[in-house]
Amino acid sequence: MSIVFSALVAVFVGFAASVAVILAAAQAMGASASQTVSWVAALAIGTALSSTILSWRYRMPMICAWSTPGAALIAAASGFDMASAVGAFLLAAVLMMLTAAFRPLGRLIERIPMPIASAMLAGVIFRFVVAVFDEMRLAPGLVLALLVVFLVTRLISPFLGVIAALVAGIAISFAGGLSHWPADGVALTSLEFVTPRFDIAAMLGIGIPLYLVTMAAQNLPGFAVLRAAGYHPPTAPALFVTGLASLVTAPFGAHMTNMAAISASICTGGDTHPDPAQRWKAGVIYGLSYFAVAGCTGLLIALLLSLPKALIVAVAGLGLAGSLTGALAQAISSDRERFAAVVAFAVAASSLSMFGVGSAFWSLVAGLAVLTLDFAAGRLRSRS
Repeated sequence: MSIVFSALVAVFVGFAASVAVILAAAQAMGASASQTVSWVAALAIGTALSSTILSWRYRMPMICAWSTPGAALIAAASGFDMASAVGAFLLAAVLMMLTAAFRPLGRLIERIPMPIASAMLAGVIFRFVVAVFDEMRLAPGLVLALLVVFLVTRLISPFLGVIAALVAGIAISFAGGLSHWPADGVALTSLEFVTPRFDIAAMLGIGIPLYLVTMAAQNLPGFAVLRAAGYHPPTAPALFVTGLASLVTAPFGAHMTNMAAISASICTGGDTHPDPAQRWKAGVIYGLSYFAVAGCTGLLIALLLSLPKALIVAVAGLGLAGSLTGALAQAISSDRERFAAVVAFAVAASSLSMFGVGSAFWSLVAGLAVLTLDFAAGRLRSRS
């Protein structure tokens, strides 16, 4: 029963803590109601397939998820539609599969300084966390209540803080008459094919940053969690399977499937099972549970969309607060790269857009450029 309980808790935490960010991403891309349901359902299917296959094949709890930082990056983009977004998602999936197939590409990505990549992620997430307090001006009672619940609950359990805030927000909204269940019929779930359009601006502004953010903020920590639990995860097969799942589900709106970190930590510890060799079963149950989520996505999305905008924005921002903390800490961890990281953060947090390409891409360019100049100046000073 502990295996089953750990798997179900991981599913609940993974879904409830991040689905608000996906709704924001879908809105930014102009997704229709049916496309939004398809987006989440396809993500659930990709997560289910990857987790079940990898856990069964390698007999370890290889927990997969969707890229929440990637969804935040998409939500911060502007000027794109679903067709161009799907083209960018396909590019990110192909890059992930190429990383698994060709080690030189993986080594090239690993050479991007972590402080620069983390600064880009922090800049993108920063807008969502700040939006919590912007919404407090419009709905002070609701947002303040969520903030109090979040801060108190996280003292007991950090990963349950967002869940408690969401549950409290739903209760307050319906009790206070702020939310009403849709009067029209609600589809249980659906998948809608979107014909991709390969737009250069979208591939540079969404596709490449999505791939880099997913590698740095999801896959690498996900493998680290497994190693910390005493496992030796097969990195190349895991990247290939999650990349393939992303490729298959992208035409239905799913942006990226990857290794999980927080959800994985729930299923890899001793509380799941005293014997590490038995914990892989939690990965299978976790995967099968996500098939159930995919089957009732329409109902879940209808519930969330019936809630006040302030609640969705606040939950999304609170859910990303932990990621922002970690990204900022990593961004300023190195004295040598700190200034370049600050520049990258500032660019990513801005509304900069040039040649139709958003700030996430230019954040990497700016950070690497400043770092190169600093390195060149240091070489010149050492020679003189």
